Amino acid sequence: MAAKEKEFERVLKALANRRRLAVISYLKNKKEASVGEIAEHIKLSIKATSKHVALLAAAGVLEKEQNSRFMIVCLVDPIPEIVRHIVKML
Repeated sequence: MAAKEKEFERVLKALANRRRLAVISYLKNKKEASVGEIAEHIKLSIKATSKHVALLAAAGVLEKEQNSRFMIVCLVDPIPEIVRHIVKML
């Protein structure tokens, strides 16, 4: 399998979850947010939201930055082409 196909597979697997799509959709409009804000918006615990965020970050979709006690999250810039197409549909 070509490297580009492996990357597509990794990203698509990360996006193949309604909660993670909700995280992406929220960040598309908000630009950046804390994990707590995201959890509140998608009505999920902070622990579960953190796991979704970590998976998306590992797939290269999100960037995380620790800001004192809060984890701040945003979409990567530039957004991978395949993710950009999916974000447009959200």
